[in-house]
Amino acid sequence: RRVDPMGHAAHSRRLFLHTRVPRMTDAVITRHVVIRGRVQGVGFRYWTQREALRHDLQGSVRNRRDGTVEATFSGPAEAVWAMLDACHRGPAGSAVSAIEAAPKAWGEMPPPHQGERFSILSTV
Repeated sequence: RRVDPMGHAAHSRRLFLHTRVPRMTDAVITRHVVIRGRVQGVGFRYWTQREALRHDLQGSVRNRRDGTVEATFSGPAEAVWAMLDACHRGPAGSAVSAIEAAPKAWGEMPPPHQGERFSILSTV
């Protein structure tokens, strides 16, 4: 009797081969991020939206009147961490001096516009 990686009896070779072991990185996480430095007037929001969609994340990004950029990223942990790494580099012309990232519940953050996975929101 074969057993799949989850400890269930595999009744056929096909079931056994297609059973996937869940990884910790499959957990969905949400991070609220504030990005400091030369991050306004350099296309940071548009770049963030493109990168977030490329990483298959949900969320939003917006400028803040204090000169920072604020974003919310939600998705598989591995993709969120990759997006945070990308934000440290930013688009050409930007100069990121610091990033603050804090865990948040999805409902605590501004949602994307209806029908969009990742939105650019109005300045706050």
